[in-house]
Amino acid sequence: MKNPVPQAAALLLEKLLLLVHVRPLPAGSGGEQPPPPPAPDYHDTSCFQRGDLLEVPRTLFIHFGIYLGENRVAHLMPDILPALTGDRRQIQRVVTNKRLILGVIARTASIRVDTVEDFAYGGSILVNHMDRLFEDQVLGSEEAARRAEKLVGATAYSLLWNNCEHFVTYCRYGAPVSFQTDKFCETLKMIIRDQRSVLASVLVGLASIVCLGLAPSTTLPTIFIPFFLWMAG
Repeated sequence: MKNPVPQAAALLLEKLLLLVHVRPLPAGSGGEQPPPPPAPDYHDTSCFQRGDLLEVPRTLFIHFGIYLGENRVAHLMPDILPALTGDRRQIQRVVTNKRLILGVIARTASIRVDTVEDFAYGGSILVNHMDRLFEDQVLGSEEAARRAEKLVGATAYSLLWNNCEHFVTYCRYGAPVSFQTDKFCETLKMIIRDQRSVLASVLVGLASIVCLGLAPSTTLPTIFIPFFLWMAG
């Protein structure tokens, strides 16, 4: 039987990069502006209802939003700009990779309203796909939309506790949860518990300090526990 740890480590490192929604930039772009999104398929918004939960599957993660009607979607994205200015026109511009990465580091974000096309970024859209997991907890569509509208603006960001999935599950189901985060944490535990993954554990721990905003005093002991166990063995 193949050792699952290398595969888990590879998946975890990919998640660290992609769960923060970083978009690939062409060479020479300098990280200032994202490339134009792929030409999106036509999204027939007539089949969307106000308060619907929209999902856009990516390669290794899913982005979420709440449909507000009239081709508008509320969704949470890491963004440094709301912490630097109150100019709504600047904040409403397309979030560049630089703004996004700095937002992750500073743990700041915004719940913003964009068109369906800008939200989907060329991807396909699933509608209310998570309802099957919350059969008896689905709130009324208008309630979900009003919750989303009320939260629009600057907010804190955390991959573990306040990401786009937490936002939509709170709005539509009344409880902020993230299944993507749960899967991420299970993979993290698998790596840390295996003494053969010492290097991966150290890298993941260091990345956690930067990406997840964990306090070094609580994270560093976890980083080096596998190392000491490996040395003792």
